[in-house]
Amino acid sequence: MTATIGSPGRPPAHLAVTRAALHRVAEHVLASALYEATGQIGLMPAPGGFATPPFGASGRFLAVDGAELVVGDAAGTRRTVLTTVRAAADFAGITPGAPAHVYKPATPLDLDGPLLIEPDAARQLADWYGLGAQALRRLAAEIPADEPSAAVLWPEHFDLGSTAGAINYGASPGDDDLPVPYVYVGPHQGPPPGDTAFWNAPFGAARTIRQVRTAAEMVAFFRDARARVLAHSKGSTTRRTP
Repeated sequence: MTATIGSPGRPPAHLAVTRAALHRVAEHVLASALYEATGQIGLMPAPGGFATPPFGASGRFLAVDGAELVVGDAAGTRRTVLTTVRAAADFAGITPGAPAHVYKPATPLDLDGPLLIEPDAARQLADWYGLGAQALRRLAAEIPADEPSAAVLWPEHFDLGSTAGAINYGASPGDDDLPVPYVYVGPHQGPPPGDTAFWNAPFGAARTIRQVRTAAEMVAFFRDARARVLAHSKGSTTRRTP
């Protein structure tokens, strides 16, 4: 996996359409299959896209690779082009639908609506997840005392995230508010006041694919944000001390 992403020049509209289709597959096919088998919903980045962790005695998994669904186990793999949620679920042999009693699905369960996936856009989103995974691993290695959690691709938000020391770190493929891929930092207590140039989002800070294009740049952003949060917390504690 490269530590640098290619040109960030895909039009946001192309990315948004592809992201929406892949998000539907993540929630209503992969997360559905995983929850039915294990009671868990957390996905992970994989070559070409994302996947369930292996589950069951046979190590079964479902994955999205570009515009294809891959179903595999210890005996082998088979794949099909993603066309609709219904067709994908039938191919995988599962009942489609996100576990709505666990969380409110972010995408509609549209069984027969076409999954519009542009291969170049899917590749860019997969690369973004891969870079995010690299950056989060590097950050975790730097701050073991913060007890970083494993990075998980959550189907409801469709972002790759980790928590360490009451701070959320992650890589998002984009959303309705910020339509291009971005990395983010979200302190649990909210962003420190005053520096709106750095803390540029309601939840904390975000930097887009146009601003960070390597794993090293992502880690530098995470590191800088963490230092600012710690400095603010230290200053607040000092001011409260009699």
